[in-house]
Amino acid sequence: MNILVTGGAGLIGSHLCESLAKKGHEIIIFDNFSYGSKKNIKSLLHYEHVQVIKGDCRNLNNVKDAVKDAEVVFHLAANPDVRLSSTKPEIFFEQNIYATYRLLEGIRKNSKIHTIVFTSTSTVYGEATKIPTPEDYSPLIPISIYGASKLACEALISAYAKTYDKNAIILRLANIIGERSTHGILYDFVRKLKNNSSLLNILGDGTQKKSYLYISDCVNAIETAWKRARNQIEFFNIGSEDQVSVRKIAEIVVSEMGLENVKLIFSGGVDGGRGWKGDVKNMLLDISKIKRLGWKPKYNSAEAIRVTIKRMIR
Repeated sequence: MNILVTGGAGLIGSHLCESLAKKGHEIIIFDNFSYGSKKNIKSLLHYEHVQVIKGDCRNLNNVKDAVKDAEVVFHLAANPDVRLSSTKPEIFFEQNIYATYRLLEGIRKNSKIHTIVFTSTSTVYGEATKIPTPEDYSPLIPISIYGASKLACEALISAYAKTYDKNAIILRLANIIGERSTHGILYDFVRKLKNNSSLLNILGDGTQKKSYLYISDCVNAIETAWKRARNQIEFFNIGSEDQVSVRKIAEIVVSEMGLENVKLIFSGGVDGGRGWKGDVKNMLLDISKIKRLGWKPKYNSAEAIRVTIKRMIR
């Protein structure tokens, strides 16, 4: 099958492309390399059925070139920096919402494309009162501009799918971690401790609890949803079945780095101990729907963190 992966050189995209290429699919990696890296896809360049296009989803000509041979589109390209969205909201309109609109315009004009798979986020739920949170939870009230931009993309994708007779699979991801990460809590903690191994400054009060999923589990879930979804528009939560606190994460990172007597300094945070404006303090997804398709995570949150840290520091 001819598959286009936008953001194919990023953390999730590069691992997904590796998996799809090994299965023999024709892969088009489309990335502007702002967050993705050519190093991430170096192992894919020897495949004759893998093509790399440098381009931006906001550029309609770039999109036309990327989609012309595709049958399925995995749309992963986005600005993933949740913290940045509170200070520069215009970036998330342009790079997430407007970019998705441009891509959808390219998709609707290509009759060969029948399916779009979109990586959304758990942050569309906002501060859910039901934990674990199922896909049919409502109302969806995101508290970050990032979450709002992803929810807007979900709405656009479902509307385009219905209007132009395409299939849409929308995946609401927990925190995805693994080698090739370039941002996020683990990346920040490792970077800070390499600079100063005696103390670690931590945003928030340390009680924030979230679900973390290892990258290989994430890729398996994405492929499972793609292969086994049955309805024209499907929503799936993808995450682990447990939570871990920020304080516990810090302790795991310190342990895996072989450090002792590290002083943990918490900023106290904003709005009741959050790390930043828009930081969801308590997140755990109900993943029973995708489990019914035969998928379940291999690692829990703490195990995923340990595996990621080992591979980041080796």
